[in-house]
Amino acid sequence: MSVQRVVLTGQSDFVGWDNFAYVLSDPGLPQAAGNTVLYTVLAIVFGFPIPLALAVFISEMRSRAWYFSALAYLPVMVPPVAAILLWKFFYAPDADGLFNTVLGWVGIGPLPWLNSPASAMPSIVLETTWAGAGTAVIIYIAALTSIPGELYEAAELDGAGIWRRVWHVALPQMRGIIGTMLLLQIIGTMQVFTEPFLFTGGGPQGATKTLLMTIYDYAFTRVDYGAATALSVLLALVLGLFSLAYFRLTRSWSRS
Repeated sequence: MSVQRVVLTGQSDFVGWDNFAYVLSDPGLPQAAGNTVLYTVLAIVFGFPIPLALAVFISEMRSRAWYFSALAYLPVMVPPVAAILLWKFFYAPDADGLFNTVLGWVGIGPLPWLNSPASAMPSIVLETTWAGAGTAVIIYIAALTSIPGELYEAAELDGAGIWRRVWHVALPQMRGIIGTMLLLQIIGTMQVFTEPFLFTGGGPQGATKTLLMTIYDYAFTRVDYGAATALSVLLALVLGLFSLAYFRLTRSWSRS
């Protein structure tokens, strides 16, 4: 389909690379690509360390670890659409909005949240971090519990506190898991669609329109399935090349 002019009710025509040339010359593509990269960077900088920190915290809670694990995983069980609609209500920009009311108690706000080009994408990242962190927390807890206890005991005998045990014992033992989770998060965030689509519809001023929203627009607004699939192929190639480069760079990790 990416090399055809698709006609659903008739014969599709072969157009070669025209669809690729069309999407690459689209004036809206740079903004959509930039928004996607911005979302990915924010999700990694703010969303990637949080599950790991929560997993370390929960693993140290010997007696109530099961309770905190269940609490961390609870947002994952909320249907995505329901969670987005709920947070959209929380993000009400007026002073009576839930988040603005809480911030008002400490003299901050009200903030525009989803109504401002500057704050819309960080607001979406905040919700997606809350919604998706639980799965990563469970995986990290499993990785932490698989580390031989002798390593922790040796570190404790050397006088290492919790932070030194995490830095010198846990993280080196988990680097393969952490690297894989990082790769999966990059691939997943580069394909974000549901949250910006339901939160803002790509606004305000196109500040949250992502590559997958552009693909959706090609297919279901402009009814140009050739362009939609061409951009999909380009995105898949970029992610595939990134994954290949990542595995080559981290090949030594899997051998150690």
